Amino acid sequence: MENVLRPLTVLGGSVLLTLAVGWAADQLLRRADRRHPEIPLWGLLRRCRLPLQVVLLTTMLRGSFRETGWWIFERYHTVIGRALSLVLIGAGAWLVVRIVSAVVESAYARYASSTRDPARVRRVRTQVTLIMRIVAAVVVVVAVAAILLTFPDMRAVGTSMLASAGIIGIVAGVAAQSTLGNLFAGFQIAFGDMVRIGDTVVVDGEWGVVEEVTLTFLTVRTWDERRITMPVSYFTSQPFENWSRGGIQMTGTVFFQLDHSAPVPLMREKLHAILLECPAWDGRDWNLAVTDTTPSTMEVRAVVTAKDASDIWTVRCEVREAMLAWLAEDHAYALPRIGTAPAAILPTQSRGEQEPASEPERSDRHPSGAGTREDSGRPGPDRD
Repeated sequence: MENVLRPLTVLGGSVLLTLAVGWAADQLLRRADRRHPEIPLWGLLRRCRLPLQVVLLTTMLRGSFRETGWWIFERYHTVIGRALSLVLIGAGAWLVVRIVSAVVESAYARYASSTRDPARVRRVRTQVTLIMRIVAAVVVVVAVAAILLTFPDMRAVGTSMLASAGIIGIVAGVAAQSTLGNLFAGFQIAFGDMVRIGDTVVVDGEWGVVEEVTLTFLTVRTWDERRITMPVSYFTSQPFENWSRGGIQMTGTVFFQLDHSAPVPLMREKLHAILLECPAWDGRDWNLAVTDTTPSTMEVRAVVTAKDASDIWTVRCEVREAMLAWLAEDHAYALPRIGTAPAAILPTQSRGEQEPASEPERSDRHPSGAGTREDSGRPGPDRD
């Protein structure tokens, strides 16, 4: 009977105690979250319940599994103890990452709720994202190192690696030069405020919004839902357009190629009427002027404004569509026209006489292009 009760007491007690502690911690965090809704930390810490329970259960089993008296635990206690140690290290790293993530996200949420400047919020969001990735990478490296140190053979390998660390470092630095360059470029972007998550940028002729920033690459979501992944070193070594830098308000232009007779004053009135009916126009500014002319057309430029890059695209499209429809319906003469003329016909030549091909046409010939017999030859000095 004792062989049955003892394992049940050790294993069942460990599981029950783990569940009780996890439930109690969750209830405390839930109550704190209800009392202080302005602090999101307590609600975010509830996500740590599962890794906390794994750490508690593994710790209790690591210290009491041999008390069960089972022969398999006695015979393989070294292997089982090492396996539980590995699980404990992994669960501990998981718990640390969750706690740090909750603290950082809570701080960001409070900052975002108290700051009205969207540019600063995007900057902090970018920095928080990269900080979390750095913390996660450091914790994973430390956890892997701790796991390797639990094996005696790995300690000897680690000692030999430390002895040759200088040579390995030089070789690794040369081999991973581009990777290290991207890594430092990621830090420069995060804390240099060059580009942030949510910024509207133009890179390599592609317009899009920065969707993700890591230590090595950056993802831009284009207007047609494509994703362009670029190394972060591109943004520190190549010029690019950041339309959100210094404010997200935008000014756009719409160009029209029209006939010289186009009614420019009426076009100004129509542009204002179109903008008043356009929800994307922010009402800051508008203008219409003739900016260039050619022998056949003139260039008319309409200037409009909007609160961001997405709205400025909408305003430009609506102005272009409505203005062309109005011109085609009420002022068709204003649309560009291409002048054409019938091709010149070579004059009919007299029989037996050939006129040189380079001889220009006489202006006194018949409009149809066919001259008479008398004027088909070269004029002479003694001709009447």
